[in-house]
Amino acid sequence: MNQIEEKDWKLYREKLPEWQEAYMERLIKEYVELLNSDKAASEKFGALDKRIRADRQSLGVRIIEERRSKLQNILTGLIIEHVISLDDLQDFSEELRESTSQWIQMYCKNLES
Repeated sequence: MNQIEEKDWKLYREKLPEWQEAYMERLIKEYVELLNSDKAASEKFGALDKRIRADRQSLGVRIIEERRSKLQNILTGLIIEHVISLDDLQDFSEELRESTSQWIQMYCKNLES
């Protein structure tokens, strides 16, 4: 895929904040579960701190509206990191969906090697 369609770019810019909010809501629910566990307060605090530090590095948290030329990489990364799924791309062009699916397959194949 060489050229990102304008429709796909606009749709991405519209959906990114929604995807990020949904992802961060999932993270917060996981943090609440961690805090509600039966572990000692110091263990919970340490585990939460470690988890938040790691999650800050997630594409779903740190992504900002990048350049249009990087859209394919961004979408692939968001799917690989479980921020979104292929189903979240249903409103995008078929070319972009297929290309993203192929990139994910290549990524998974490289992991198996």
